[in-house]
Amino acid sequence: MNLNRKNFSTTIAGREFSLEISDLADQTNGSVLAKYGDTVVLATAVMGKIDQPGDFFPLTVNYEEKFYAAGKILGSRFVRREGKTSDEAVLSGRLIDRSIRPLFNERLRREVQVVLTIFSIDEKNDPDFVSLIAASAALAISDIPWSGPVGGVQVAKIDGELKINPLIEEIQKGKISFNAFFSGIKGKINMIEISGFEANEEEIVDGMKTALMEIENLISFQEKIVKEVGKDKTAVALLDSSPEFISAVKNFLTDKLEKSLYLKEKTARESAVSKVKEEFASFLSESEFSEEDLKHSEIIFEEIVNDIVHKNVIEKEKRVDGRKLDEIRPLYSEVKLFERTHGTGLFMRGETHALAVTTIAPPGQEKLEETMEDIVKKRFFLHYNFPPYAVGEIKQLRGPGRREIGHGALAEKALRPMVPSTDVFPYTVRVVSEVVSSNGSSSMATVCAGCLSLMDAGVPLKKPVAGIAMGIMSDSEGNYKILTDIQGPEDHYGDMDFKVAGTRDGVTAVQLDVKIDGVTPEILREGLNQAKVARLEILSHMEKTLSAPRPEISKYAPQVSVVKINPEKIGELIGPGGKVINGIIDRTGATIDIDDDGTVYVGGTTKESLEAALREVKSITKDFEVGEIVEGSIVRILEFGAIVDLGGGKDGMIHVSELKEGFVKNVEDVLKVGDFVRAKVIKKDNGKLGLSIKQLK
Repeated sequence: MNLNRKNFSTTIAGREFSLEISDLADQTNGSVLAKYGDTVVLATAVMGKIDQPGDFFPLTVNYEEKFYAAGKILGSRFVRREGKTSDEAVLSGRLIDRSIRPLFNERLRREVQVVLTIFSIDEKNDPDFVSLIAASAALAISDIPWSGPVGGVQVAKIDGELKINPLIEEIQKGKISFNAFFSGIKGKINMIEISGFEANEEEIVDGMKTALMEIENLISFQEKIVKEVGKDKTAVALLDSSPEFISAVKNFLTDKLEKSLYLKEKTARESAVSKVKEEFASFLSESEFSEEDLKHSEIIFEEIVNDIVHKNVIEKEKRVDGRKLDEIRPLYSEVKLFERTHGTGLFMRGETHALAVTTIAPPGQEKLEETMEDIVKKRFFLHYNFPPYAVGEIKQLRGPGRREIGHGALAEKALRPMVPSTDVFPYTVRVVSEVVSSNGSSSMATVCAGCLSLMDAGVPLKKPVAGIAMGIMSDSEGNYKILTDIQGPEDHYGDMDFKVAGTRDGVTAVQLDVKIDGVTPEILREGLNQAKVARLEILSHMEKTLSAPRPEISKYAPQVSVVKINPEKIGELIGPGGKVINGIIDRTGATIDIDDDGTVYVGGTTKESLEAALREVKSITKDFEVGEIVEGSIVRILEFGAIVDLGGGKDGMIHVSELKEGFVKNVEDVLKVGDFVRAKVIKKDNGKLGLSIKQLK
């Protein structure tokens, strides 16, 4: 028995990229093994056999990290296997989901699952790129109905030059303006993720244009493979209704929805729409339509709302709450809401309210992230919470889902470039955003609230950061309108969710998703420029609340001091089995964290605790120099001299000949145990110190 294989290859960024089609995973609808350098990913696509109930298309994308891919055995000591999906893996899965989802028919009700299994990573080539193309190719050659393929590449501006799929080492060592991932179809982009370091809007557009050229080549490459090995697409029945039913529903609903949708307050609007739904249910119960038609009534309802919202924006520039297309909802912000927390920031944009709390801690409380690529220590991180009461609902409170992880990562990405380095601010910093009310754009409200809370806590941010969510309404004829600060129905029914965050001087984060086939560079440019105007307006508002970081951290936050020691002294400070360092911690109540380069971070909740620990650390790690004056108590008398306790477990000996001028017969004639003396260091020999009293003069 042989494994049948067909290999296809192309060149991307000067490196070979190959797709292998085989019967390795032969019970799937489609599978592909992708290789770029020594990074290897298996993508599989499977479609269910029956339609699922519900009003959404059930697509799942799973990104499976495998530690063996990096030649590592990680996990806890007792469970040496992959456990809970890491946040990084969740974000990678979301990136692929957001790229492929727009190309499925939203009326499809068959379950589709795409699984990306990382078999090998070479620590040079990003597996996200390999995974996306593998997923696209697996769907494209399968019999699953899908309008792909898609292409996607990483584009980074490093040292002033745009680079496609830069090596990981290049990103780590170069000066980066932005690092982006663009995906889409020929001529259009449908997904963007950008980390920026105050990037200029126009250079981001240039990055998109560069990506589109490579994306076109990737799609052509996949299309050739489909022609050779692709399966015919399965004819799956899509949710549909009779023309008579659709016409009757439109006649009944259109005018009623026009009146109920266009109310400024969310609660009033939802109440009015709910009443229309009740009337619609009565209408259906009295009708004689088929069960098949009635089964689709909710979907038809949603499509009518969608048509109304689109038509009014495109033809009349009419928004549901009466704002102009580029108008921001009313703003309110506040800081220092609670006394005991280190920093708080409340940011309200219309009915979206985010409350962010900043906590400052010693560096030892950093977050460890264990992925197949590395164990990363994070000294700045942000968590985003979205409880059900934020939208007036009742649900069980569980841990963060993919949406919460994604929104928190975006807000963290937006703020991170402005957070000072540890040599400027030697603390671990955590921001938690509690979304207490939501009507769209809560992730960007989190950026604003998070920025205010950081400044309120005294974290010396380089510059304030704000974020805004943009949207678009478009039609089949190519007409479109871009909306600033999208809310509820514009977010739900709109064609684009485009989030942009940054400072007055540039962009720090971008995230774009679409429900249409994609956006052009011209639309991206227009959206970025409109977002910049809004961002500057929001920053002006925030600066009225708090214009700069507070000069000092909260009195309730721990104080941290940094001491540099000789790395060779680290062992002495730790002691056998941690005896020395744990003794200092027990005696003083302080925290002590040590880096391999000899940087010691000493933290204390009180000034006394901090100073006591610092004294001990300095004493233990002190390097005495010849000629230095020292002090201490006599702890032992010997026949030929006296031992002086210099603190920190160190001592020195004063030879009898160095006690005073002239001959000394007995040491005890000059010194006794307990005497406090000053002496000069006159000799260092393999760590032993020779001291002199007589040479003090």
